[in-house]
Amino acid sequence: MTPHPVFLSLVIVVRNQATELESLLQAVTGVLQSLVTNYELTVVDNGSEDDSVAVLEELTRENGLPNVQVYSLIKPVDRDAACWAGVENALGDFVAVFDPATDDLAFLGRMMDSAMHGADVVFARNEIAPRRSLAYRVAFAVFNRMYQWLSGVHLAHEAPAYRLLSRRVVNVILQHPQPSITYRHLPATGGFVRVNLSYRAPPRLTQRRLLRDSLDRGAFLLVSTTRAPLRMVTTLSMFGAFANLAYSGYVIAIWAFKKDVAPGWVTLSLQQSGMFFLISVVLLVLGEYILHMASLSNEGPPYIIGREYTSARMTARGELNVTGAGRERGAR
Repeated sequence: MTPHPVFLSLVIVVRNQATELESLLQAVTGVLQSLVTNYELTVVDNGSEDDSVAVLEELTRENGLPNVQVYSLIKPVDRDAACWAGVENALGDFVAVFDPATDDLAFLGRMMDSAMHGADVVFARNEIAPRRSLAYRVAFAVFNRMYQWLSGVHLAHEAPAYRLLSRRVVNVILQHPQPSITYRHLPATGGFVRVNLSYRAPPRLTQRRLLRDSLDRGAFLLVSTTRAPLRMVTTLSMFGAFANLAYSGYVIAIWAFKKDVAPGWVTLSLQQSGMFFLISVVLLVLGEYILHMASLSNEGPPYIIGREYTSARMTARGELNVTGAGRERGAR
């Protein structure tokens, strides 16, 4: 197969995989060399506690692998933020995000074919899911159904983590105030030319994903990528306020037209409906205020790069229209 005449950046997130890093990156490099004319392998170390950083540093030396960029994060972050750390620093015309534990690198060729035919976003979903506990599978299904109901996108099927993005898509994501969050769903909802592919390959899962961490990440995605949950709260608060007003009118009508009303019922009912009306109004105002503050919030960086290494051999450097793209980028 003739290599595609483009510059491709491949992003890989690793953590505590020191013993397998060299063989993994060598295999990935072999695939990239046969797939495109120019490539860059962007490796994000997600706060490893073993010797992963030392191994990666060694692999970037003169006798190591070419075209490797390494970004070592100071502390672990969620996978989407770590992936975005690589995507944001990638320089290619196309940027692919690959998880060696669950994704099939051989399928990247099909994804590149779709991109070369005009697709801005190419998603690839492995139909063979990794083995998880029953509780994890139930929580995963519930989250995806809820997210689809709130935002119209089934993340697992329509926006899987294995993806190929054009430079135009990356630049659009960069314009958002929180790109590390937007990166997960915007390629599927932004109106780009999108292709969804599927394949079947046995996943090679070595790291166990905890249900606790996945629940935290899912809840964060629900409240950070869509306003629907908080908008639901404000809608229910408004409904509660009007319902209590209507109930107060009903109580007054009973008092005015019915003679055998139990003593104290009117007073007690008006008191309760008035209190619930005030609570509903407070929740409504508070919810709208939180929505407004959320739109203006400007949190700190989602990740911090502690150390950065660049291969001593960069065969694609002459093709880049970028200055100072090597070791001098500094920490983010």
